[in-house]
Amino acid sequence: MNCKEHHLPELELATGQVREALQTALHTILFIRSPGPVAPRDVHCEGFDLTYTRIETPDGQRSWSQQAAGGGVGGVGGGVQQQIALESDLDRRVDDAIENFLRSLTQIGPELLSGCLTLSFFERRASKQLFGLMNHEERVVWEQWIIRVVVNNTPRPVGEDSASVIERQRMQDTAERLLKSALLKVFEITGGDIDHVPPVMFEFDISCSKRADDRENFTSRVANMPALINLGN
Repeated sequence: MNCKEHHLPELELATGQVREALQTALHTILFIRSPGPVAPRDVHCEGFDLTYTRIETPDGQRSWSQQAAGGGVGGVGGGVQQQIALESDLDRRVDDAIENFLRSLTQIGPELLSGCLTLSFFERRASKQLFGLMNHEERVVWEQWIIRVVVNNTPRPVGEDSASVIERQRMQDTAERLLKSALLKVFEITGGDIDHVPPVMFEFDISCSKRADDRENFTSRVANMPALINLGN
């Protein structure tokens, strides 16, 4: 099975925006890729003017093991018995992955950090080795979502002078525009071909990855970013 890679538009975020932005992107993908029936819950972001839909997990403990016969969320189904087996502590897995991501960030310039988060969907396949004498289970990844992030660690201006207000609004508008662009890309991809989605139990994993070209790509992108307003002290 060939693994499909989806690269979302790069996010440029202030330090305080990273957690909520990544929660928004990850939970949106996990909801759409669940072959459900799962209960949806709309979440309005505190730091962004947008609402996203995620899987409802009462008390954070609802099991994500679901059986689906027929249609499901994201168009998966077609009368085939399907199951997605994901840990019940969905919020913990997402939040832990984001914390690991924050600890893995690489400095690419003054007050600038970069990182890459990968959401992988995979299935487990049993096979026999040594002339059928030994059972072996392999993990087959069939889809990956790659989210690149530049984190601006510059202190957020707090003054009420015009320069501070303008800079705060610029940072907010940039982050919100890029997050919305990433979500639109998710909807575009998931609304397309789903032939690669297996009609069997599958799981997910979230990891931090560092690629050889990350520093070069991020440095090039940062060099073209608009200069910050020098607010002074």
